[in-house]
Amino acid sequence: MSTNYSLLFYLKKPKNYVNGPKPIYMRITVDGIPKEVSTGRECDPSKWSSKANRMKGTTEVVKTMNSYLDTLVSKVGTIHTAMTAAAEEITAESIKLRYQGKDIKRKQFLDVFREHNMQMEALLGNGFKPNTLKGYKTSLLHICGYLEKEYRSQDIDTRKIDHAFVAGYEFFLRATMSCSAVSAAKYMKHLRKIIKICIAHRWITDDPFTFYKIKAKAKEKEFLTDAELRRIEGKLFKIPRLAHVRDIFVFCCYTGLSYADVRKLKWTDIAEGVDGKLWIFTSREKTETSSNIPLLPKALEVIERYRTYPPCVAKDMALPVLSNQKMNSYLKEIADLCEITKELTFHKSRHTFATSVTLANSVPIETVSKMLGHTDIKTTQHYAKLLDNRVAVDMERLERKIENKPASANQAKIAERCTPQAFTFIKTDHNGRNIA
Repeated sequence: MSTNYSLLFYLKKPKNYVNGPKPIYMRITVDGIPKEVSTGRECDPSKWSSKANRMKGTTEVVKTMNSYLDTLVSKVGTIHTAMTAAAEEITAESIKLRYQGKDIKRKQFLDVFREHNMQMEALLGNGFKPNTLKGYKTSLLHICGYLEKEYRSQDIDTRKIDHAFVAGYEFFLRATMSCSAVSAAKYMKHLRKIIKICIAHRWITDDPFTFYKIKAKAKEKEFLTDAELRRIEGKLFKIPRLAHVRDIFVFCCYTGLSYADVRKLKWTDIAEGVDGKLWIFTSREKTETSSNIPLLPKALEVIERYRTYPPCVAKDMALPVLSNQKMNSYLKEIADLCEITKELTFHKSRHTFATSVTLANSVPIETVSKMLGHTDIKTTQHYAKLLDNRVAVDMERLERKIENKPASANQAKIAERCTPQAFTFIKTDHNGRNIA
């Protein structure tokens, strides 16, 4: 919608005026409706040109005054242009308020952050997970610490959030809070979300992230080789708790389930798939995406062993999963007993499924991504660390294809080492006794 807009300066006669300088006022007119604003300057009437709307003369005082008035013309003109581009309602009053900074309701940044967290807490179980809320609460604490240390303040006006604030916050996370690059990147993403909320409400006009890139080098995903997995499978444990933890860990090595997903697994999640065999039909706790996984013989063997196990039956669980802390603690014992030098954590089972069990055996990455329940195949690519023996098999196959040679004994030998189905798995009962 086009508007007729004009601006001029004039001397306003004060009440009870006798003589001397008069204050200079700026008159903003839109569609014939005027609003006046004081410039904070004054001028003797004898030195004012009503025709030019400026002071008369060539002295430095005159030049300085007229330059200041030109600055006001430019400032108000910029406001009018911005409001036109944003398709805002343009009136003399709205321009005046924008010029005076009164149209934008002041908002404190931490208030916005707290309101966001309160809304997230109200939606727990309906789109948000407790751990997600926990992360944002930690982010809020970090922002509070940053403001106290660098700004000597307990909050900050949203309009003061700029590029320097963003860059300084990342440095604070890394240097003061000793956050890793990955953790710092996570907190920076939280900050960016809150800033986007402020931009949407026009509490922030310029995006401070425009020239800022969140940098986080992906942490290398460590996994078990086929030999290491075979060693864990074939180990006889006399202590029941270690046998149970080993079984659950191995089960996840052949299904790719995370700790949260295997802990909530029930027999009702297992049904016949398109091939007539048993599959797991579940949704990921983390992303709520579906994850349908065919049960390999090794995984089926483990889960069948606990079908009638009293603690599992009583709690309606497919497997006797302990707390994550206990699982990881017992896995350290298992690693020592199996002479595995890698730090053995439960999540390594998922990494192992993605690499040694599937990708290393030529399962397409798209299939692996679907079974893992990833929403983006780029996430799967972080797991896709091809084993050297897989590379050796593929390159020898290429060499044979080029030279039209039959498969070598070396290729067959490497391929055999690559196949987890060839692993020996000692069967044990609930108390860890060998029943093979």
